[in-house]
Amino acid sequence: MKEVLFFTVIALAVLAIDLYSYQALRVAFPFNTTLGKIIGIIFWSVTFYLLMSIVVTALFGLQNIPNFLRKLTAAFFFLGLISKLLAIFWLFGEDLFRTLRFGFDNLFSSQSNVSFDSRRKFISHIALFSAFAPLVVLTYGMLRNAYNYQFHKVQVSLKKLPSNFKGFKIIQLSDIHAGSFNQTKPIASAIEKINALNPDLILFTGDLVNDMAEEMDLYKPIFAKLKAKHGVFSVLGNHDYGDYAFGRDMTPEKAINFEKFLKVHKDMGWHLLRNENRRIEINGQHIDLIGVENTSSNARFVSHGDLGKASEGLDPSSCKILMSHDPSHWDHEINKAFTDIDLTLAGHTHGFQFGIETKWLKWSPSQYIYKQWAGLYQKGDQYIYVNRGFGNLGYPGRVGILPEVTVMELT
Repeated sequence: MKEVLFFTVIALAVLAIDLYSYQALRVAFPFNTTLGKIIGIIFWSVTFYLLMSIVVTALFGLQNIPNFLRKLTAAFFFLGLISKLLAIFWLFGEDLFRTLRFGFDNLFSSQSNVSFDSRRKFISHIALFSAFAPLVVLTYGMLRNAYNYQFHKVQVSLKKLPSNFKGFKIIQLSDIHAGSFNQTKPIASAIEKINALNPDLILFTGDLVNDMAEEMDLYKPIFAKLKAKHGVFSVLGNHDYGDYAFGRDMTPEKAINFEKFLKVHKDMGWHLLRNENRRIEINGQHIDLIGVENTSSNARFVSHGDLGKASEGLDPSSCKILMSHDPSHWDHEINKAFTDIDLTLAGHTHGFQFGIETKWLKWSPSQYIYKQWAGLYQKGDQYIYVNRGFGNLGYPGRVGILPEVTVMELT
């Protein structure tokens, strides 16, 4: 019943937004003209496709929708939503003005001297321009930035780091979201560049897929080529459990998918840490690597992590690196109850896949949700690094906040 209500609300919202935003197109390109007919048919064809996608998803479940259709729907939805909402901003302002002026004229004046038709046409053109601008930017972000990998180099000075680990090179990857890929060549190129750096350790901090294990079928051989002197280690993110396709309760179908997913890590030679730890040694000295399952301060994301269990048997004085997918875990528990953890590596935020990042300005809507959302942060002797993500989710592109490979040197 809840799912039916959810999809009904989404469908009604899509229809309402399109009905309202179409007013700008109708005024600027009247339907009684040839161009107006063409634009109208295209507009409502996309709306019909989105509504049918919602119906099909409600009837058959997300897990049964072909992946390419999910990508196409996500592209239409996000490109259209942002553009239409900006158009609606202007249209609603005009309608509000009309309503207030109408009320004022009826109360205090016998007639109006305002030409509403000319105003409506002018506002409609502004609305269309406002919608077109983000459409161009977002389309560019899809076509040019989805695979525009940035290798972020960062040095981290850890107080308890053994001398043999000075200069130790870690590659961090996060949020691959294989179900959002539609190309293999740029991914393979990125893997080659990573291996050419000759890393000591490669760490993946969760969200390998969007929902389904089969998303990795095409990309498993590519990521299996990742090599590091001390191995490749990984943890689980909130998308890796299949909750968004099967629901939170464990069902036979969900269990089968999860077992296949765990096998993907094994087949690639990745060491998946599920609330456990491993020792990394160099010439008699060591650091401790800890991996917890997804843990969040937000109840919307199911927490499976047990940091106490993951840290069992570790010397409080040893240098520790923790992999935890959600950066909210840091303030929620790590720097309060586990102050002996020197460095936490996280992902999850994607930097919202949208923002501004220059030498002088760093901004993203993500910062209003997460205190630590991209890059390196410090509290006392503890650090957290939040990777911007390798893939994408929802909007199939990037604007300003580009996909990342972290190249970290310990000093």
